[in-house]
Formats: sequence, C-alpha cells, structure tokens
Amino acid sequence: MTTFAARLAAERPDEIALRDEVSAYRWKEIEDILNRVANGLHASDLGPQRRIAVFAENGCETAFANLGGLIGGCSVVPVNFHLTADEVAYILSDSGAKVLFVDSRTAERGVAAAKEAGVPLIVGWGDVPAGVKSFRAWIEAQKNTTPPLDVPPRPNLLYTSGTTGRPKGTELPPTMFAGGANIGEHLENLGKSPMAAVGRHLVVGPMYHTGPLSGARLLAAGVSSVILARFDAEKALKAINDYEIGNSVMVPTHFVRMLALPDDVKKKYSQKSLVRISHTGSKCPVDVTRAMIEWWGPVFTDAYGASEVGTTCMITSEEWMKYPGSVGKAVPPFTAIIYDDEGKELPPNTEGRLYFKDATGRGVVYHNDAAKSAAAHIAPGIFTLGEMAVMNAEGYVFITDRFSDMVVSGGANIYPAEAEQVLINHPAILDVACIGVPHPEMGEELKALAIPHDANNTPSPAEVIAWCRERLSHYKCPKTLEWVDDLGRNTMGKINKRKLRAPYWEGVTQ
Repeated sequence: MTTFAARLAAERPDEIALRDEVSAYRWKEIEDILNRVANGLHASDLGPQRRIAVFAENGCETAFANLGGLIGGCSVVPVNFHLTADEVAYILSDSGAKVLFVDSRTAERGVAAAKEAGVPLIVGWGDVPAGVKSFRAWIEAQKNTTPPLDVPPRPNLLYTSGTTGRPKGTELPPTMFAGGANIGEHLENLGKSPMAAVGRHLVVGPMYHTGPLSGARLLAAGVSSVILARFDAEKALKAINDYEIGNSVMVPTHFVRMLALPDDVKKKYSQKSLVRISHTGSKCPVDVTRAMIEWWGPVFTDAYGASEVGTTCMITSEEWMKYPGSVGKAVPPFTAIIYDDEGKELPPNTEGRLYFKDATGRGVVYHNDAAKSAAAHIAPGIFTLGEMAVMNAEGYVFITDRFSDMVVSGGANIYPAEAEQVLINHPAILDVACIGVPHPEMGEELKALAIPHDANNTPSPAEVIAWCRERLSHYKCPKTLEWVDDLGRNTMGKINKRKLRAPYWEGVTQ
C-alpha cells in the first residue's frame, strides 16, 4: 500500500478525499486506485525515460493518472486538452511518451495523435472509441499491492507554447519538485508540505498547468481536494462555501469574473474558511487585487514565475498593501537583477529588463533544446522571463512591460509565432504580426496585424480567424485581425512589437 493513503484510510475512513462534479472517493478507494495505476505502469514497457502523457479535462481520473504515474516512477506529461491532434502528436513524439490517458472529450484527437506518434497504449474514461482501453477495466486487471517504492521519482515534463512555432518542453524545476532518493522519500516529502495545514483544496484551473495539478500532489500530504470541470464564478464561490475550502490557485481572470457577479450573488456565499489563495499566471491589475483583498481579506499570496523555474518572486497581501502593484521580492534560490539593453546592471527605481540569478546555476532548461535554453540567459544561471520591470531599494519588483513576444491571456501563455506561422500561409496575407492588446477580463488577448496581398480584395477578419482556428488550437489564434499597410520591419526584417503594442495600451492601467 502507498503509505500516505493507507494511513489516511485508517485515520479518516469516512472522509471524502477527492471529488469532482460527478464522483467522490474516500481514502481507501484512492489507495486502491493509485496502487493499481502505479502497478499497471510498472507492468508496461515505458522505455528508459518512463514517460506517460495525460490528455484529459479536469476530473478525478485525471488526478489519478497524474499521481498514479508519479507513484509508478513515471515522468508525467500533462497535455493541454485544447490542442489539435497534430499538436498532441508532436508532444508525444518529442517527449517519448509510451502511454496516453484520455477522456471522452479528447479521445478522438488522442487516438489520432497516438497513431502518428507511435504510442502503443491508450487508456481512457467515459465514452471512448475503439482502440482505447477502458480505464476501469485496465486498473481492475492490475495488482492491488504496494507498488515498488525504491525507484527514483521523476519530475513532470511540461510543455509551453513555442517562441518559434513549436511547444517547448521543460522538466518541473527543483523548486517545485519534492525530490527524494526514491518514491518512498518523495511521498514523505510531499506529506511535509506546508499546504497540508491550510485546509481543503479547490481546483479551478485546467489540470495541465502546474498550479491546478497541485490538487493531485496534495493528496499525498493528506489534503482533500474538490475539482471543478471548468471555472464558473458562482460555482467556485459555492464550492468554497459548501466544502469549506482552505486554499486554491487562481489567476486574475478568475478574480475579474467573480468580482463581476451581482452583489446579491456574492453575499450568498461565505469565504471564512479560506486560509491561502495563491495567485499566479500573470500580473494582476492593482484595482482587482485591492478589491479581492477587501472582499476576502489578506489571504492572497502572489507567486510570480514560470513553469521553467517555479516561483521567482512572492508577496503577501500585507506586503502588497504597502507596495501596491508589486509582484514581490525574489525568493531563494533566486536574486532579481534589472539590466539595461546592453546588459549593464541598473540602480533601484530604474526601468529595465528583469533577470534572475539562480544560485544553483541551473536557470532555464528546455528538453532536447540546448539553443533555446541558452537563449533565455544573459550569462550562466542568469535568465529572463521576458519582462520589463522596476525594483525599488527594498527589493520589491514592479512589472512594467514585456520585451518578449509572449502574450498572457487568462493565465495562459501564448507565443504569437505559432499563429503567425499559420496565418502567413493564408492566400490573402502578405505579411503578419500578432501582438497582445488589452482585454478587460482576460488581461490581454492576441490581435493580428496583417498586410494584404491585394488591399482592394481582402476577406473579412472573421473569415481569416476561422481559417486559422481550423489549423491551430483556438486559444492560440487571434481574437481580432486588422488589415494594415505596414508593420514597421527594419532593414534586417525585424519587427519592434513593443512599438506595435504601444498605441493599444495607451491610458490602460495595469
């Protein structure tokens, strides 16, 4: 038996440890399922990297596949459930995954992707097509005995949108991975998580992101979780009230949508059980953060960083009230540094490029791509997340702009290069650039600026966007398109996207 599950089954036999909107499981049931998932993966030929992929929407089974894979000594690849079959196939091939978990909504795309990538085993839940082994039947065929706990734990391999048109993989960094010499030690480390003392966890974001995935990992710390299939502002408030939620991970879009609810709806639900809300994904507008603190109290912790490195800066509600708009001070092993365009360190209160020095020397590491890893650094162990900032004399960082092309929409990172590479093949487009423009709910959204081949014969923006959505995941496609005469390319063919963005952001408070 997995030690944590067996202990919790004995200590809290009647507690609902994990629930989604259709199912609920006690600790004893979780113990049984996790043992079987781990043993089933040990019985599979996973190759030397032992990679499996989970391509499924939020639910208890998604948590079981992720945590069972970890206990089974696998490196789990969480795959964005919005992706097309071609995009999934690339990730499966690049990661070397040998097993793919799907649900009824992703199964058709998953089967096509697995066939292209040569993945031999697909396991799914819900109404799945031929070629997909039933999750229930698969686990029932596995042993319900203690899986081997003396094998090394393997971090997740995470994929983010690509700067050059292909997603890039990065291992879950040491700052976010509990480590340990073997699975037994790893589970013990997870059990010591400080999150174990902050009550029941609510999953509101998609479980292919590291924050929402914590709901699965926290089970090992004895933290029960409630999983919402999709974020709904009132459903989230109701869940906090009904299940006495202690903690969650949210992004600014969640806050905006909850604040927009009518006052009588907001007053129906209590938030008195909340201990800690971790805000991540992107910088939150000052007025939104202030409104949330006034509503829920000082329960917010802003964790600024990226999947590649984990949290680089952090700030509590109390600190934020003293330094409104800050994303906090750098946390070990990181030190924040502001450089000018030539790489010279700048004094406090001067805007420049934000870099972080990693005391471990690791910095940013991309899977199978040393060139991309090197491009993120100005020197060994000193990397950037692509943003402009000011740092005051006390070390508090204030994000002011972005010098990379990345767009953060509703907490999702979008690299314009992916849409640009699709749009440039449209017969009506001569040249194109995609930029982030303000959006009241999502923070920003992707906009395409396109030069037509024939200015007197252009299709409607809606037609071009629909064409793009047929070839690329919808969330990566521009929401608007504007025909223009010039993109301002210089003599080297480069576009200054900060200059293109500037007119759209004039007068916008962030």
